[in-house]
Amino acid sequence: MSAATQNLNTNSGAPAAANTPPGPADRLDSLPWLPCILTVEVPVVRFTIADLLGMKEGTIVETSFHHTSDLPLRVNQLLIGWTEFEVVGDRLAVRITEQI
Repeated sequence: MSAATQNLNTNSGAPAAANTPPGPADRLDSLPWLPCILTVEVPVVRFTIADLLGMKEGTIVETSFHHTSDLPLRVNQLLIGWTEFEVVGDRLAVRITEQI
């Protein structure tokens, strides 16, 4: 029997999962120290340069979102879910409502 046949016979007894490439979550588990940027976006539509130039302390910028609307959650600009604002003690927080 050739070495290639022996290797084939040896590997054929391995479970199918062992031959499956690792998924994205498995690969990320090996990099827990890797920094990333997490952002919650509050889109403002119909905002112009004139609006930007007119901003000063105390300016209120209205959004098209209702206060109960979910907002996009991104990691390094990649959409990973949806969130809603919540107050925890004296801090503003977001609750994840849906993961993609």
